Amino acid sequence: MDIELIFKIAAIGIVVAVLNQLLTRSGREEQAMLTTLAGLIVVLFMLIDEIARLFSTIKSVFGL
Repeated sequence: MDIELIFKIAAIGIVVAVLNQLLTRSGREEQAMLTTLAGLIVVLFMLIDEIARLFSTIKSVFGL
């Protein structure tokens, strides 16, 4: 796993947190929730490849 992936996830988290605060303070709680959900989905899509690599490594280690 690259350190770049961790930095990308952290950057997305910071951006989503700032947008969430801005939208919440302006009275748009629904859009704040959708922004948070969108950030979570983006990060999960980024992690799918890493999770697939983890499972393939586990399969090769145990010979499954």
